[in-house]
Amino acid sequence: MRGSHHKNVVLTLVQRGGKARSFHLASTRRYDIEPIAKANVHPATFMMTDEARHNQNLGSHFAGHDVVNHSKDEYVRGNTHSNTVEGLYSIFKRSMKGIYQHCSEKHLHRYLAEFDFRYSNRVGLGVNDEGRANRMVQGIVGKRLTYRTTD
Repeated sequence: MRGSHHKNVVLTLVQRGGKARSFHLASTRRYDIEPIAKANVHPATFMMTDEARHNQNLGSHFAGHDVVNHSKDEYVRGNTHSNTVEGLYSIFKRSMKGIYQHCSEKHLHRYLAEFDFRYSNRVGLGVNDEGRANRMVQGIVGKRLTYRTTD
C-alpha cells in the first residue's frame, strides 16, 4: 500500500540516556500532540524533533526547540538529532515484523507499553535481567489481568 492511510499514529517521547513513553494517537495534528508533550515533558526541557509540521510550535511550551531537516538530508547538527527515537522505532518495527508479525490497533498500546518498559529498563541504564524481572513483578502487584470480549 502506498501512502500513510493504513498506518497508526504513534508519538514517542524519549529522554536521551533515559526512559521512553509512547502514545497511540488519533492524528498527527498539533492539538493532539501538544497536550501530551506538555503533560509528560518538563517545561525546562530543550526539545529536538524532525521538521514535521506538527512539531513546529513545541518550542513555545519548553525551554527551546531545535529541528533537523531530514528532507534536506540533515540528520545531525551539533547535538541536535532525532536518532534516539528513530533507533527505538527501528527496534519496535523489526520486532513487529519478525516476532509478533501482527498487531491490531486495539492492542497497539500494549505493545508500545512493552517496548517502553524494555527501553526504560535496559542494560545501558544499569538494569540487568534480574532487575528488569523484579521491576516487572512490582508493576503487577495488586492488578488482575482480565480479557474482555465484545460477545
